Amino acid sequence: MSDDWLLMGEVPERAARLWKDDLALVFKDQRWTHGEFAANVKEVAKGLIALGVGHGDHVAVWMTNRPEWLHLMYAVPQVGGCIVPLNTRYRTDDVAYTVVQSQSKFLIALDQSGPINYGEMLIEAGGQLTEGGYLQTIVMLGEQIPDSINWSAMLEQGATVSDDELEARSSKVNVEDRMMLAYTSGTTGHPKGVVHCHKPVRNTYERAMLLGHNRNDVHMSYLPLFHAYGFSEVAMMAGLTGGSQVLFDVFEADEVLEAVEVEGGTVLHGFDSHWADLIRSQQQNERDVSSLRVGTLPAGMESTIPIARQAQDVFCPTTSGFGMSESWAFIASSHITDSLEQRTEASGYPMYGIEFEIRDLDTGQVLTANQTGALHVRGYTVTSGYWDKPEATAEVLDDDGWLDTGDVALLRPDGHVVFVGRHKDMLKVGGENVSPAEVEGYLLEVDGVQEIAVVGYPDKRLVEVPVAFVVRSNDVTAEDLIERCRGKIASFKIPKHVIFIDEMPVTPSGKIRKVELREWALTKI
Repeated sequence: MSDDWLLMGEVPERAARLWKDDLALVFKDQRWTHGEFAANVKEVAKGLIALGVGHGDHVAVWMTNRPEWLHLMYAVPQVGGCIVPLNTRYRTDDVAYTVVQSQSKFLIALDQSGPINYGEMLIEAGGQLTEGGYLQTIVMLGEQIPDSINWSAMLEQGATVSDDELEARSSKVNVEDRMMLAYTSGTTGHPKGVVHCHKPVRNTYERAMLLGHNRNDVHMSYLPLFHAYGFSEVAMMAGLTGGSQVLFDVFEADEVLEAVEVEGGTVLHGFDSHWADLIRSQQQNERDVSSLRVGTLPAGMESTIPIARQAQDVFCPTTSGFGMSESWAFIASSHITDSLEQRTEASGYPMYGIEFEIRDLDTGQVLTANQTGALHVRGYTVTSGYWDKPEATAEVLDDDGWLDTGDVALLRPDGHVVFVGRHKDMLKVGGENVSPAEVEGYLLEVDGVQEIAVVGYPDKRLVEVPVAFVVRSNDVTAEDLIERCRGKIASFKIPKHVIFIDEMPVTPSGKIRKVELREWALTKI
């Protein structure tokens, strides 16, 4: 412990001390108790020390959900390192940029998942990965690539590290140390690394208590571990409360519901797109889901209310919440005892130690209840800033610690916040943040693209998808643009529609009127 704060690396050993023989993890046909899981984390931590990971070093992790990912999420901070989760939908240019910008000294990657070969993409990225001279070592889980180290070899080297050496390293970790860089897309181009220390562990524990999680709960863990939601709400929460998690490498609704029936699952998590798939699967093939106790479903927007209501009937009561990479997964939450309306039509109320303000979009004046404005938050979970981007940090974080979330919301008299939308130019595609500026910059490199603007278009399942409006100077086609993206950037960033126009609508100052383009998209698609 560090001044009464529970550190990230202490979570497994605490669970082993309290619930040593209780089930902690199920993955495919393998099972681990909390004691066994903690021993695995310790083994990986020693391997990291042997690898040369030092206090403050950044360790990038690029793999789908699997036990090794869980080991790393605790082992890296246990030895004083900072974990840098990489989105598994990244492609060569995405991953190269993030590894370099994060100044990661170590990259640990899975060789392949299904048809996606991460090893081949790393080979293709080649010298891009070592720009700046930061990356020193690549560790491969599975088939090696040139100049890499095998995961098993790392563990073998770790066997030479003593318990005393590990204890000495972990004892130097402080709650204010960097624990994670969570990369999120912004409105100004490339993803930015959101810096988090160990303090948000407390927020996750308090939320677990709020929802009544305990050693008897069985969490269905299918949300990506590279996202704060899956990292915090599912994986960490199970370890903090002594429950177990059934881990899935990818989300497949049928597989999840079959596991609920077999394992006696009690908790589901996810965005409305996950719940919509689960509802559809259950309606097509009914399983025994009577063991389900509670679920989390961030709600409040008009588009989420129907799914949230339906989830109560098909599965179990759900609680709502609000969060973002910059503030942690959930800084607002409803309670299981709240009314149906509060849990499905609002986004929860501020968690302990978190302040919310709604400010006038033009004047910045603090507004009263039921007035819509810009949402600003402050509290111990809020990031200290974007890694190596002081100007971007200054744009969203003021000297008093208030974070401009970029969202429009209102606070109700009952204390609940209602998320209305975004006042910044950001898309949310199936739970993934997409920066239009990043996609625009990428496609401007295509010969014939004179001007481009990317906006969101409503989608029943994903909330919205990217649409590109293009002014072209030759006969470049929509397929040319989409092909430029395939295998290079994440699939959720690729425009689902390309619309060619003669000229962009602009304001008197020359800025593209994206509001008008969104209206055009509704009539042209």
